[in-house]
Amino acid sequence: MEQTIIFATGNEGKMREVRLILADLGMEIMSMKEAGVSCDAEENGRTFRENAEIKARAVWEQTGHIVLADDSGLVVDYLGGEPGIYSARYMGEETSYEIKNQAIIDRVKDAKENERTARFVSAIAAVLPDGTILHTEGTVEGLIASEPAGTGGFGYDPIFYLPEYGMTSAEIPIEKKNEISHRGKALEAMKVKLKSLFSGEEDR
Repeated sequence: MEQTIIFATGNEGKMREVRLILADLGMEIMSMKEAGVSCDAEENGRTFRENAEIKARAVWEQTGHIVLADDSGLVVDYLGGEPGIYSARYMGEETSYEIKNQAIIDRVKDAKENERTARFVSAIAAVLPDGTILHTEGTVEGLIASEPAGTGGFGYDPIFYLPEYGMTSAEIPIEKKNEISHRGKALEAMKVKLKSLFSGEEDR
C-alpha cells in the first residue's frame, strides 16, 4: 500500500486532531490542500456514513492513495435531530459558527435540561488503493449549553456540554478530547482496522 494517507478535509482544526490520533501509524498524513487535490463532491447521502464515503471516493478517484474522509455533525433531540447531516451547511456554509451556535441555543431556550440532550456523530470512510472501503463510527453524548464556552475547539464544540466533565467540548484539553470525542472514537477504530491490514491481517 502507499505509505501516505490523504484526509479529505480543508479544516485545519480537524487535521490537527487527525494527525495526533493517527501519528503512530507511521505514515504521512496529508490534507487535500497538501496533496494538491481539489474536490467539491456533492454530499447528497442520507446518512453520515454515505456522505463520508462520497467524499473519500471522490478524492481517491483523483489520487489512488489511501483516502480517509469523515462526515460529522451535531444531532439535537429537541430539534428533531437537526442540524444532523446538514451541520456544516446549517444556515449556510458561509455563516459563522458563532451565529450558528447562538441560533441553536436560542431554539432550545425553552427546553428543560433533560430535553437538551444531543450527540456528536462521526462516520469515517477509508478507500484503499484497490478500491476497498472501510467504515467506522463514533458518538459522544452531551447537552446543549445555555451559552457558548471555551476556545479550544471548533464548530459546535463551544455549545456541546459534557456533564461528566463539567465543561464544553471547547474547554477540554485536546488530548482528552481526542480520547472521548466522536471523531476520536471513529478514528481510533479506523486505526485498528488499518493496522490489521498493514500487518497482513485481513480482519475487516
